[in-house]
Amino acid sequence: MPETIVSISNLSYSYGSRLALDNLTLTINRGEIFGFLGPNGSGKTTLFRILSTLIPSPANAVKVFGDDIGDLNAIRRRIGVVFQSPSLDKQLTAEENLRHHGHLYGLHGSDLENRIATQLKKLGLLDRAKERVDAFSGGMRRRVELAKGLLNQPEILLLDEPSTGLDPGARIDLWKSLQEIQTSGVTILLTTHLMDEADRCSRLAILQTGKLIACDTPSALKDAIGGDVITIHGRDLDSLEKLLAEKLDLKPTRVENVLRIERSRGHEFVPRIIEAAPQMVDSISVGKPTLEDVFIRLTGQRFRDEVAAEVTKPHA
Repeated sequence: MPETIVSISNLSYSYGSRLALDNLTLTINRGEIFGFLGPNGSGKTTLFRILSTLIPSPANAVKVFGDDIGDLNAIRRRIGVVFQSPSLDKQLTAEENLRHHGHLYGLHGSDLENRIATQLKKLGLLDRAKERVDAFSGGMRRRVELAKGLLNQPEILLLDEPSTGLDPGARIDLWKSLQEIQTSGVTILLTTHLMDEADRCSRLAILQTGKLIACDTPSALKDAIGGDVITIHGRDLDSLEKLLAEKLDLKPTRVENVLRIERSRGHEFVPRIIEAAPQMVDSISVGKPTLEDVFIRLTGQRFRDEVAAEVTKPHA
């Protein structure tokens, strides 16, 4: 049986009158890359802040390594944290940034120097160790952030939106590093609003307005749709929807200005739709389910970050 390393039970959290997390329950197993996927306002930032011990959680609602997360010192020694906002001093070298970070953990001497060299080597930065960070690309700076987060040899590494500001190539390099870190035995927890990033996780919790609406492997979440997704654009969706129901016994889902149909072997069904409504279909496409489709099926809405951003500090 997998070993549970994080256990969340009936976790709720409010900022004043606003409920940010609503009765959240889930477990995370040792060795996973576990993702929290959700748009702004979904609760993932609040959950990250609780798991990284920045804000308190209700008693017994969150256990890490079997201990209540209220025991801050015990938890902090065993976790590493990489925040969304950069935390590097650009006027210092990569090596100097790590050295100062190590001092915060009480690390000194040869032990600290060995750890710095080890982490920089693992992340492909040893030959740039003595260069100032302001000369680094965004992807290289993110790898220095990872090295900082791993300096205390954590069992859990928490990452808040790790791909923020990175170009596609740097994101690929980042994920190669994360997979190597996972292979070394570190459990990785990350928040994201990027579908391709979520697809790389071992398991995924999908959050919406503070609620957990699904939790499984990305492939299992997509397989639950049970077929292809047909997307139809038309000028008169009301009439088109009625016609498809009458002629083909279909019940499309309307999402904004699009009709969606979930059906096995969708490519074979497309000609029947066009034949049934030849003058009403402007365009039609068919594809395998994505996590975006999973979110639409669960919420009836597209996945987007246009809702109000999460509050990150409790009201006074």
